[in-house]
Amino acid sequence: MRVLVTGATGFTGGHLARTLAARGYAVRALVRDRARAADLAAAGIELCDGDLVDPASLDRALADVDVAYNIAAIYRQAGLPKDRYRAVNATGAAALVDAAARQSVRRVVHCSTVGVHGDVEHPPANEEAPLAPGDVYQETKLEGEQLVREAARRTGVEAVIARPSGIYGPGDRRLLKMFRGIARGRFPILGRGEIYYHLTYIDDLVEGFRLCGEHPAAAGRTYLLAGGEVTTLNELVTRVAAVAGVEPPRLHWPVWPVWMAGAACEAICAPFGVEPPLYRRRVDFYTKSRAFDITRARTEIGFSPAVTLEDGIRRTLTWYREHGWL
Repeated sequence: MRVLVTGATGFTGGHLARTLAARGYAVRALVRDRARAADLAAAGIELCDGDLVDPASLDRALADVDVAYNIAAIYRQAGLPKDRYRAVNATGAAALVDAAARQSVRRVVHCSTVGVHGDVEHPPANEEAPLAPGDVYQETKLEGEQLVREAARRTGVEAVIARPSGIYGPGDRRLLKMFRGIARGRFPILGRGEIYYHLTYIDDLVEGFRLCGEHPAAAGRTYLLAGGEVTTLNELVTRVAAVAGVEPPRLHWPVWPVWMAGAACEAICAPFGVEPPLYRRRVDFYTKSRAFDITRARTEIGFSPAVTLEDGIRRTLTWYREHGWL
């Protein structure tokens, strides 16, 4: 099978591309910067120069492809206007489906986020839970889902929407601060810590993507992809500390003073395109519940997370230590 992976120079897309290549797939990666893709080329992955906002490059990248995995996204960057997010996360995703139709690609798997559900009021949430995106990233990801479905209906391409929960594993930087802070005994907890947090180990997520791309039942469906265990934030911090061999943090700070400080930092830094030292969305990490029901993915496509939370934490901490990140 020949597949295309966008976003392959990132953490998630890179794992997907390398895993599929190692399993014998013919993998092509759409890349904007070949200098960042040297490890992909070394893994036998074909590189194709291009971008989701360049339709001509999409046609080249999708030639002779069976399944396309759209992992590329603008995540959260300071000072970027909403139009930039929308161009990649929404209209760019739809453009990929249109190009897939022109190149007779059978299926497109579009990576969205569980963030489109916002704060889960009645956990665990399933795919039909209310949609309440809370920032420009989540808003444009939800718009991307809608545009991808519309393009699929218009063109006849099979589209699958995957919504991963918090992704972690060796090489991840998004949750590095939490792991490092706990391991060093300097991780503050805002609020009571009783909100739910649901992690997904990268290897399990990659297998979930593959199933979305290949299982016949997945065509036209939306799936939550998350790990097999969900914990409160307090429980998660305690388990990371136990694996790291340190005492878990005991101090809980009030939320609102930190939230106000984040708002002030954003107001001062954003006009200058400077990365604020503190965001309100980082406070959201401590206040918004994220717990998800993966029954649909289990029953329809056979998704079955294989890495336990403890094992995933151990593998991640070991990798961080070996590479000097802790």
